[in-house]
Formats: sequence, C-alpha cells, structure tokens
Amino acid sequence: MSHLLTSYNAATSFSSLSELPGKWFLLHTKSRQEKAVAETLSSKSIVHFLALVQVARNYGGRKTTVKLPLFPGYLFLKGTNDDLYEVDRTKRIAHIIPVSDQDKIIWELRNLSIALTHTVPLDPYPYLRTGVKVEVHSGPLMGLQGIIESRLKRDRLILQVDVLGQATSLEIDGALLHVIE
Repeated sequence: MSHLLTSYNAATSFSSLSELPGKWFLLHTKSRQEKAVAETLSSKSIVHFLALVQVARNYGGRKTTVKLPLFPGYLFLKGTNDDLYEVDRTKRIAHIIPVSDQDKIIWELRNLSIALTHTVPLDPYPYLRTGVKVEVHSGPLMGLQGIIESRLKRDRLILQVDVLGQATSLEIDGALLHVIE
C-alpha cells in the first residue's frame, strides 16, 4: 500500500522530506480523481501523499477488497509552484489549498503514514479540536502520536489532519500510551 512517491520509512520520511524543495499543499480533487492525480504525480516524480485503506466490497455477489482514499477528494503534494502548475494542468483538481503550518502537516502526515504502513484498521472519526496528545511508547506503532479519546468505552487514538478538518481513529491499549505536551 504505497502512499508516497517512493518507499520511505514511515517514521522518518516526513522529517527528511522537509529538506526537499517546496512546501506541502492540500489538493482538493474533482470527484473520484485522487488515484489518477497520484499516478500523474508519481510519473512526474513529484512527492505526494495519498492515504489509501483497504475496504471489503461486494460486486455482483462476489466479495473483493479495494483500496479507497481515507479522505475522499483529497491528497497532499510537496512541491514548488511549477509542480502545482503541472498538476493543475491535468484538469482533475478543484482547489489547491496552501498549508500554513508546514511543521504541523509533516507531524500529522507522518502519524498517518505509520498507521497505514502497519495496516491498522482505521475508522473515520469526527474531527476533534480538544483532547490529550499522546505517543505510543512500545509495540509496532511506537512513535505514533495522536489525540486520545474514548469511544464506546474503548481506548481510541485519533489521528487528525487539521488542514482537512478530518480525522481517523484506531483502537489501541491505553497501557501503550504516554502523555506528551
């Protein structure tokens, strides 16, 4: 499940990407164009992030799994104005949204990348502005940071993407977490 231009180590890739030229932008695509835009960006060697999750679907009585965008209609691009011009020429983009806080988006995308790399079941979750920031201190998700919330009396770790106004959640044992400030 590749969601970046090349295979980066999920835990370290986003901080190392800050050395590349350009800034992160949020691309709001036209309906159902996320994968096509990602393919175009890959073919032009433009760094991007498209969060894909596997979903079971029934087609004509047959069950299959498909990869769908976690945040339908959105993907992220790290690049220059020339890269934005290239992607806008595809006629698949509805809006290009600048990201003002580059450090924050790197942190948010890094956390999503870790969760996606470990194929943890993600559950779309209402966006939250408040909560306690935590970090996983052991296990396969070590280093993952997010906002903890309780949902249906289970521990849920919320991974927010502020610029999208959306979030996703995963179930995790509270004993693996410690509070960070």
